[in-house]
Amino acid sequence: MRIGENPAKNIKSVAKPQRITIAVLSYIPFIGGYYSEALDVLKLCLESIWQNTDLSYDLLVFDNGSCDQVKEFLTKAQSTGKIQYLILSEKNVGKGGAWNLIFEGAPGEVIAYCDSDAYLYEGWLSACMKILETFPKVGMVTGRPLRTREELFSATLDWARSNRDVSLEEGMFISYSEYKEFTETLGYPEDKIKNLYETSHDFLIHYKGMKVFAGANHFQFVGWKNTLKKFVPFIMDKPLGQVLQLDQKMNEDGFLRLMTKKPFVQNMSNRVPSKSPVQRSFTKRKKLKNLAMVKKPLLWFYNKIFQLYFEK
Repeated sequence: MRIGENPAKNIKSVAKPQRITIAVLSYIPFIGGYYSEALDVLKLCLESIWQNTDLSYDLLVFDNGSCDQVKEFLTKAQSTGKIQYLILSEKNVGKGGAWNLIFEGAPGEVIAYCDSDAYLYEGWLSACMKILETFPKVGMVTGRPLRTREELFSATLDWARSNRDVSLEEGMFISYSEYKEFTETLGYPEDKIKNLYETSHDFLIHYKGMKVFAGANHFQFVGWKNTLKKFVPFIMDKPLGQVLQLDQKMNEDGFLRLMTKKPFVQNMSNRVPSKSPVQRSFTKRKKLKNLAMVKKPLLWFYNKIFQLYFEK
């Protein structure tokens, strides 16, 4: 039998969520090896959000089964009011599984998503929001000009070419330095980066006094929640490698995929950049580890260890 009256009955109102939910996905199963700097990268990602976001927001962090050290950091950040919504998954449900929960459960009408290795520059959110609110039927806006696969934004090009109010230019508009800055974080050697740059080009869209690039990337994007919800659930049998489903489905449904004209976000990958605000010193990597005869067997051995202990 109930004893007394629930005090919550006397509460006349509850906190309303912000219009924008920033969502960050983290996964750090252990600290060491590939993940030796991953927690510092996550901290830097969140610091960039806290310091460089110029619009009101709630922060949602979805942790995809990280180790206790990461969970302790996130829990403490939530207890101090830096994280409004924290989801701690007991196991890794993959990026698609995390998106299923984020796209359905984020309380805001706008979702600003990024991986935990993204660094956001000052003004990033307002720049993305301006595009989202100006262009029609926008699926996602990425805060950096990149070169992505044309077949994943063909609907954007079709819209631009068929609209009298739109001007579309094709050419080499992204500088090599900006292209290299991002692409080298993917682990490509410089000769491959140069070849990719020289054999591709950009699509610049002019609309209502704004200039944006066609294309987007799922490592960071801003979109309407009602739009993103259309593409769940994601059925994936691997934690990574199948996330192009979002890009493909969005393009097939005719949604625009756009990017800002200037860089507002950078990929840090799995290590803290040497020019970052984090006060750490890193020794220069030796050329020995990049020799094919050394690199390939070491990476093979590392992957086997990871599969043995962390893949279920």
